[in-house]
Amino acid sequence: MNGADLRGGPVAAALRAHRLIAVLRRVEPRERLLALVDELADDGVRAFEITLDGQSAADDLVAVRARLASRGEGILVGAGTILRLGHLAAALDAGADFGVAPLLDLAIVRAAIDAGLPFVPGAMTPTEIGSAWEAGATFVKLFPASAVGPAFVRELRGPLPEVELVPTGGVDGTNASAFLEAGAAAVGIGGAITRADPEARRALVRGLVGNRA
Repeated sequence: MNGADLRGGPVAAALRAHRLIAVLRRVEPRERLLALVDELADDGVRAFEITLDGQSAADDLVAVRARLASRGEGILVGAGTILRLGHLAAALDAGADFGVAPLLDLAIVRAAIDAGLPFVPGAMTPTEIGSAWEAGATFVKLFPASAVGPAFVRELRGPLPEVELVPTGGVDGTNASAFLEAGAAAVGIGGAITRADPEARRALVRGLVGNRA
């Protein structure tokens, strides 16, 4: 399989359609994580990223997938913070639907593509973004997105219109829609979701994806 195949595959299409990836980093204990996942799924979230920077992260990913399985097809659970090939192996073993990294490691991108896993490496500069896309990235994670803002996405689409960006890092209710309007394929939101109260969380999610519950 190659990068172009994954860009045209069902996971990539679903992420474009959902527009929002809920990034869940070290939400503990597991009971709290699963309760939050249930709440977010009820509100309409259909793409989750469980970061692999906690001791039980891979097992958490498996538990989230099992929890969401009863809701039927169409909900994606990916693995985030993939920094080493060992993280990638753990993501594959856990059944992740996609992988995400905060930086660009071409060896990891190639390994993920070879394994058939849609992969979203992180990048900041136009050179890094272009390199990630040329390497076959399914999307490129613009990180930290709040450092450059929606205008960066809009300007980058001039010389690189084919590159699909997923801004993450400092994305919240004040700028998420602006990133999407600037041409982002989707946005990743972490702290603004996990730290919000249920009412604010529901308003943020439904403002981006509508009520698909």
